[in-house]
Amino acid sequence: MTVLFTPEELIQYLYQETSQEKTAAIEAALQEDWTLREKLEVLKASVSGLDRVVESPRPQVILNILNYARESATESVQ
Repeated sequence: MTVLFTPEELIQYLYQETSQEKTAAIEAALQEDWTLREKLEVLKASVSGLDRVVESPRPQVILNILNYARESATESVQ
């Protein structure tokens, strides 16, 4: 009998957030089910890709915020 695991359960497994029983069940299923192993590998690749994503605002956005703060501070002093 093949036990089906949801993507959420596999993600919990990757982040070591599953119970000991669930971990043992997933590991046993991974030994038997190559499609489950493939799904886990895809999730692992996605997780490692998340670690490389770096986002930052455009310099113009930062300047707009600083200018607004400067103008607001000047208005409150007057």
